[in-house]
Amino acid sequence: MSRPTVTAELVEGLWQAVADGDEHRAAEVVHEALAEGVDEETLLVDVVAVVQRKVGAEWAANRITVAQEHTATAINERITASMAHRRHRDGRRDAPPRGRVTVSCVDGEWHAFPARLVAEVLSLRGWRVDYLGAQTPTPHLVAHLHHTNPDAVLLSGSIPTHLPAAHAAITACQSVGVPVVVGGRAFGPDGRYARTLCADRWAADARGAVAVLEEGVARPDASVSRQAVDDLPHLVDQEYTMVVQSRPRLVKQTLIDLENRYPAMSGYSDAQRERTAEDIAHIVDFLATALYVNDADLFTTFLTWSADILEARHVPAHSMVMGLDVLADQLRDFPRAVALLHESSAALSERSVRPVPGPDTRA
Repeated sequence: MSRPTVTAELVEGLWQAVADGDEHRAAEVVHEALAEGVDEETLLVDVVAVVQRKVGAEWAANRITVAQEHTATAINERITASMAHRRHRDGRRDAPPRGRVTVSCVDGEWHAFPARLVAEVLSLRGWRVDYLGAQTPTPHLVAHLHHTNPDAVLLSGSIPTHLPAAHAAITACQSVGVPVVVGGRAFGPDGRYARTLCADRWAADARGAVAVLEEGVARPDASVSRQAVDDLPHLVDQEYTMVVQSRPRLVKQTLIDLENRYPAMSGYSDAQRERTAEDIAHIVDFLATALYVNDADLFTTFLTWSADILEARHVPAHSMVMGLDVLADQLRDFPRAVALLHESSAALSERSVRPVPGPDTRA
């Protein structure tokens, strides 16, 4: 049987197990594959990671619940740990030591599983890995670098709103002479925000991270001191800072104005109002991030994704356009913000709107 067929069967077998919340069956699928000679890296990158992406896609499509998504992720994390424990129990190393690296998530980033997969693949390839896990505060990350002096930091981020924190971490690590390799969806499909934030390198996935380290990453000049505005001159207009500082007021006023313009909201329950306020807060957060990196695509991509999420849950997405108009009125003195809101509003208006089959279930 060819490897692609084997991998496809393993993906389906593991998916069925995690979708059912059956950790024991999931462990059987993976460990039976190991016993049959499937290598650990293939299982991590081509099976477990693929299943985890499917978990996210199924949640987005409203085919599994948040609880099921959390359960599936927890099972995948424990399966990954079980493979590592098996490897260390057997005393196996697949390559001689190549160096030491630190793998960490951006401060505020709870999605640690992608970073964990990178750490395990690097360990398989012979690197000594210090895995710091989710949302590591930048001062603690830098303190760790002073203590260990690694060859590189691999910084993971899944949510674009953490890009400002990622920028601070990148600059701080480089200031102590440690190069930074970044990865994860937050940095864009082609790593565009890695370049914007002046990371030393970007890797698309675990194998890409291995390739980058094998090529070698030069240590930055620790004597060079940089501020955010040095990398991102547009920040001098202070729009990003003002939007972040005004966030509570923007969310509150937008909710009030929406209720005035959209009479149906008067019948919302407290839970529905709370969810709407959360949606507005996310919009403001992504708007601020788009202002930080000066990229309209980041904001538009988030909004069209959100529209898909809402419609999958039978919530009319057209109300988002009204929310953007309300925000634009409040931010009329901020030209970059207004331009972003108008561009994204136009993109949503032109988007093909699906029928909404059923009642509003925002509860």
